[in-house]
Order: sequence, then structure tokens, then C-alpha cells
Amino acid sequence: MPPPSTASVVIIGGGVVGASVAYHLTKLGWTDVVLLERKQLCSGTTWHAAGLIAQLRATQNMTRLAKYSQELYGGLEAETGMSTGFKRVGSITVALTEERQEELLRQASMARAFGVEVEPISPTDVKAKYEHLNCDGVVGGVYLPRDGQGDPSNIALALAKGARKRGATILEQVKVTGLRRDGRRVTGVDWQSAEGTGTIACDHVVNCAGMWGHEVGRMAGTNVPLHACEHFYVVSDKIPGLAALPVLRVPDECAYYKEDAGSLMLGAFEPNAKPWGMNGISEDFEFDQLPEDFDHFEPILDWAVNRMPLLAETGIQTFFNGPESFTPDDAYHLGLAPEMDNVWVAAGFNSVGIQSAGGAGMALAEWMDTGEKPFDLGDVDISRMQPFQGNKTYLFERSKETLGLLYADHFPFRQKATARGVRRTPLHGHLKARGAVFGELAGWERANWFADEGQDPTYRYSWKRQNWFDNAAREHRAIRENVGFYDMSSFGKLRVEGPDAEAFMNYVAGGDFSVPVGKIVYTQLLNSRGGIEADVTVTRLSETAYLVVTPAAARLADETRLRRHIGDRRVVITDVTAGEAVIAVMGPNARTLLQAVSPNDFSNAANPFGTAQEIEIGMALARAHRVSYVGELGWEIYVSADMAAHVFETLDAAGNAMGAKLCGLHMMDSCRIEKAFRHFGHDISSEDHVLEAGLGFAVKKDKPDFIGRDAVLRKRDAGLERRMVQFRLTDPECLLYHAEPILRDNQVVGHLTSGSYGHTLGGAIGLGYVPCPGETQAQVLASSYEIEVAGTRVAAQASIKPMYDPTSSRMKA
Repeated sequence: MPPPSTASVVIIGGGVVGASVAYHLTKLGWTDVVLLERKQLCSGTTWHAAGLIAQLRATQNMTRLAKYSQELYGGLEAETGMSTGFKRVGSITVALTEERQEELLRQASMARAFGVEVEPISPTDVKAKYEHLNCDGVVGGVYLPRDGQGDPSNIALALAKGARKRGATILEQVKVTGLRRDGRRVTGVDWQSAEGTGTIACDHVVNCAGMWGHEVGRMAGTNVPLHACEHFYVVSDKIPGLAALPVLRVPDECAYYKEDAGSLMLGAFEPNAKPWGMNGISEDFEFDQLPEDFDHFEPILDWAVNRMPLLAETGIQTFFNGPESFTPDDAYHLGLAPEMDNVWVAAGFNSVGIQSAGGAGMALAEWMDTGEKPFDLGDVDISRMQPFQGNKTYLFERSKETLGLLYADHFPFRQKATARGVRRTPLHGHLKARGAVFGELAGWERANWFADEGQDPTYRYSWKRQNWFDNAAREHRAIRENVGFYDMSSFGKLRVEGPDAEAFMNYVAGGDFSVPVGKIVYTQLLNSRGGIEADVTVTRLSETAYLVVTPAAARLADETRLRRHIGDRRVVITDVTAGEAVIAVMGPNARTLLQAVSPNDFSNAANPFGTAQEIEIGMALARAHRVSYVGELGWEIYVSADMAAHVFETLDAAGNAMGAKLCGLHMMDSCRIEKAFRHFGHDISSEDHVLEAGLGFAVKKDKPDFIGRDAVLRKRDAGLERRMVQFRLTDPECLLYHAEPILRDNQVVGHLTSGSYGHTLGGAIGLGYVPCPGETQAQVLASSYEIEVAGTRVAAQASIKPMYDPTSSRMKA
């Protein structure tokens, strides 16, 4: 049957993800759903997936989606009559090093906070649950009894059958050849089949094209950064008496094992992967395998034969090599493409597509249905990807690493090693010469800490105090006690200007923008639920122009959100991030340093907190913004890229006489958490109500009309269900990162949204939400609190006000 001429939505790609999107849209009542598959359903990568279905992911919402997938697959057979092969066999992950063991114990604590059943187990317990394993060198492990495995193709076919039963049209052997566009919308999908060609006029398009996702994205005028890599596994001959076994992961040997119809499957996530398909994918690719590469797989097989002696006693039935697609940051792509207003993406699943597909399809369908994310999806929102990340050379280099990162040690602060150096601030060379050790965010090289003379300027990763801990502590103390400066040039800068700029800003954001020129407004962009879509600082530059400053990784998402709300207002938005460098000068002696290099007046009378002024500095011109993300007296100096090096040199020379210190962004994080400043993407997100986040002061509730106003007023009247609380561990040796469980009077009530070390407060500091319906602040603080760190409860002090300088007298001095 030929495709219809019209549809509400056309889904491109008939793997497990495309089938899930179709299934969930029809479940929400969408009937005019068309799915087009170029060959047969599952013929790309779904058919050869391992089918491991785990619950626990790195964040609460990703875990929520994985748990949903499990529950969905468990009930699909009853709904559709088609077996999914889903078996809840449990899973075991073992550690061969103490560092990996700490990672597993921290993951187990996180699992408890997320409501996932988990049990840390000893080597003896591991052997009891998996008798075939050689436990030499095993330090410990974790057991998740509700994890499982399934048949990938049957899961996809069951989802497709469920979608068909509710009215979806699912067509095989129909290739999408082009997408017709009108401005920011796709209006039609061109197709080709053995029966001819045609076009489907449609309201929405969903790119579920898997490893073809990058190509289909280009057709739609959108950026979908992913690259295929070769992915290897072997299946043994039948092993007499082999019964059902838990899924077993040995990440220190890059391996996973699962029982498969009486055979043993060994799969690998090797640290140096082989990218594939650099010149495109063959037109006739369908259920294809790639050539064997035994030399590449041999080291992992050698480890496996030692770890699983059964493999030495049986032959190999299948040596399989097939492609899988990987993204630059190992998180999949989901959501509305930033470049278009009706093109959606669900692609790039990094070898966890089976366990992710159910939840991803559900979340995307709800987003499409209501126009808003059902909950925070920042980890996977396609708008986190920067335009340059679609560059094929970049993707080729990065994909060599991302496959292996699935099983690498997930150390805190771990930096990607490949595809580095793409985006550099104007100060990069100066910072590197002074011992800067760079991290990477959204492609930006950012100085995270500074090595001492003679110190190796590289990260030495650990779950304990890393090699830069003391360096960052000295930088922290310089900011608290004297003066330091650091590079903030990577933060996004959006110029919003035009005759309607003031009215526009007052509508899209919670703050009051009817302010004098030079006034700085800290505020949030809210959704209709009062959740925080963006956390920004806005400076009025003129009667018709504002500068919106956003976190580096959020720049594209924030720009896209602003653009989608312009309507017929006379407003122009320009990304000016690369045009200006920003040098933060912070500390009790910041005013003294600036007065030494500028003739301008930095007194409270001339330049109070929350205002900006044009200044001379050295021989240059700049703009001094009196704000602080570290809780000290200070200024952010905005200077055009051409004069940035001169201004840095001027500040550096004058600072030397005062003992000023060059600082990195690890310092900024430890200082901001002492001041309980929220971190967007961790502490605040689209599902965190601005009042419960403690940011009601940044929302002007008496404004007559702004996005989220009704939700803010409802929450104000109804009262808070939870509050953001700051915690300090009483044991100064423990470290916090994020997602550690919060215990209130011996009960787990939540988890930390972020953590760092408070060098001034003398202990690890965390932020997290505590449920408190109907309670006063005093009642919340009357309880006893503990934080669980790697399975151990540690006493914690709690505060709703910032523990450091609660009145902000230092910032406003």
C-alpha cells in the first residue's frame, strides 16, 4: 500500500525507537501517525542489539525512563500477543579495583535515592550468584535483582503492532528522499518505493533514523551529531546445562556477559573504538554485518577467557561485528530540534537503545502532545548540542572514545580526551602559559585549575581527593581573602534588541526589565508550570538593547527558547558570545586592583551591586558588571576579543604586586556552593518550581503578564511542597559530587542535586530538595540530617539560608 498524502506526523526510521514513538503517540490519541522504514523494521541496528535492560542511569530522570521501559516491556505481550522475550534475570556488576568499587558503592547509594532495588555484594556473594565466574581479583560488586534482558527485534515489533492496533500506518520498503521546508517548518516528506514516489504533507516530523540520523537531520536543516562505530560480540556454542543467569558486567575488562538460549554472549566496549561509515552507508544496507576484526577484539577475549573459564572449554558459534551510533557526550538526542519548529529527534542511543526506547518514546510523545517537556530532559535534550558538533571530522575523532566511556571509570571531573581544542577563548594562550589545566564544555576549552611550577598539569582521576584539590583550595582562599581573577568568556552572551525588547523581556522572563540603562537583573525563564527553563543575568545596555548571559552549555537552548516566543514583536536576537571576553575579578581587594588599572570610580555610590558601567582599563575600553557567582566583592569585565589579551596583561601586572591569584572554574564551583548559589542543570531545571528552588526574589509577581505567572501565584498561595536546603558534612574528609541520598530522621527523602568542597566552611557542601508540605522553615531544620556517601551515612548540618555570608554583605561591600 502506498503512503497516504497527509499525516499529522511522519516518523522516519523503523527501529525500536521509531516504533516506540509511534506506539506512545497513538496511546495519547494521535491516529494520523505514519512511520516510514527504508528497508524492513529493525534492519539497521535494533536487530543485533544485545537486549540488556537495566534500570539505573546517571540521573533521576534517566533512571525514571529506564524503569518505565522495563515495566512497559513486561506488559507488551499481554497487550499485543507478541512475546518480547523479557526476563527479569537481574544483573551483577563487579569491581576489580578499589576505585571501581567506590564507584559501584556510590551508584548503589544513588540507586536507593532513585527508588531502584540494589544490593552491594561481596566476592563470595558474586560467586554464589554466578558460579561460572573466576573471582580472582574481584573486590566486590552490586546486584540489581529487577534488571533484565529481552529480544530487541520482538520488542520493536510488539511496539509496532501496538501502534498499528491504535491506527498508525507503518510502512516498510519506503525510503525518505527529502524534506520540504518553509521557513522554520517542514511541510512535507518526499518518499520513494518500488511503487513510485510521492510526498506526505505533515504537521510534524520525527527523526528516528538511528545511524542515518545525522543525514536525515541535514535534510531537515537540523544538526543531529552522531557517528557509527563498530561494535563487537561473540556467542559461544551451546553449553550443556547452562541455565538462566544474571547479566554480568566486568567494566574493568570492558566486557559484559549474558546467557542466550543456552549459549554465552560476550560483548565489549573497548577504550579505543573503530568509527565506521565515514563515507556514508551503503544504499542496500539491511541486516548487515561488518567484517570481523579478531586482532581488535583479541585483548578483550583473552581477559574474558580467564574471567569466564567456560569460554575456554567451548567453541565460538558467532563472531559478530555490527554498527551502533554514538553521540559526542554519550547521551542520546531527544526533543524538538533547535533549528526548526516541527522537527523532533530521537536518535543516537549509544548502545543503550533497547533499555531507553520505551521511556524515550513516552517522553517525546508527551512533549509533542502538550508542547512542553513532561519533566526535566536536559541530559538528552537535542538543544544541548552545539552547531559545530555536527562536523564530521569532530564526530569521527570523538566517537573513538565515546563507545569505551560506557564502561570506563566514571570519575568525577573526568574530561574527554579526543576532539579537543575546537573552541578557545581569547585568553587561552595566556592561561596555558601560566599552567592552566583545561576542561571542555560545549567545545570550549576552560581553565579548571592551575598547576604549580614543576607540577604535572594534567588530571589524575580518583573518587578521593584528586591531584588538583590543594591547588583549587589555594585559589578558593585567594578569592575569599585577597583577590583572584578567572576567565568566564565561554558563558553565552545573547544580545536582545529592538523597539519591543523591553516588553519582550518582561514577557519571557520573571524579572522586571523596566529598569534604567546599566541595571543588571538576575532572573529565570519559566515554563507554564513555574519550572525553570533558563537561569540568566540580563543587563540593560540601552533603551532598546539587553545582554542576556547564560551558562555555556545552555546558550543554544536559551537562544532557541527566546526566538520561539518573539511572535510579531520587533526584536532581534544575536549570539555575541565570541565577540567579548569576560575576566572576573573577585575578592575583598577586587576594588583596589581595578582602581589601580582604571581611572573610573568603582565605589558603591558610582557603581553599586547589580549595575554595569563603561570603563577605561589600561589602554582599552571595557564594561564592568558588578555581579558575583562566588559570593565576594567583584566585577566581571567584558572586553572585546581584540583587546582581551591587553586587559588580561594589565590586570596580571597590577595583580602581581598584590598577590592576586589566577584561578580556575573548579574554584568558582566550590565558592558558589558555599554561598548556596544554584547551578542550572543540576540544582534547578524545568521541573523545579522557582519558588521551591528558593528563587522567588528573582520573580516580580506583580507584573501583569509573563510566562509562568499563574503557576507562581498558585504555588505562593498553596505553599511549598519542598525546599532547597544546603548541607555541610561534619566529617571534613568526605567528598560529595551529586545524587547522594538525603536522610531526614533516618528516612531517605531525596538526593543532592550538586556537591563540592567548601574550603572556607571546612567540609563538603551539597544542595538538595527536602519534601516539606505544610511545614515551616523551622520545622524543616528541626530534624536531624545525614547524607549517604558510598553506603556510609555521614552527619550533616542543614540550612535554608546560605551558610557563607547569608546577608551578602561581602558582595555588596
